[in-house]
Amino acid sequence: MTKKFDVILLEDALDFIESIDLKTRAKIYYNIDKAREVNDPKIFKKLTHEIWEFRTKYNGLQYRLFAFWDKTEKVETLVISTHGIVKKVDKVPLKEIEKAMKIRSDYFDL
Repeated sequence: MTKKFDVILLEDALDFIESIDLKTRAKIYYNIDKAREVNDPKIFKKLTHEIWEFRTKYNGLQYRLFAFWDKTEKVETLVISTHGIVKKVDKVPLKEIEKAMKIRSDYFDL
């Protein structure tokens, strides 16, 4: 299948992924890859106008990687993953969305 976009993991996202066990890490990478091929809100969902999340449920825990789109280049579309959390409540914590929005703002100000 054709990949619809590329994914770049920023330092906080990489640190988060590196902090979890290998099987969970593999499942997260699998879901990121799958999201690049199919439109499935169970694994890649829009949270706000600008912020999205990669969603992985594994061993009863919900892992979230926050992300945003960078479509400034005409050649390729990128999804930039800002950071990740283990989700412990039903709603996504507002402070995590705000953190992703701040990272997005800083990214485009560079």
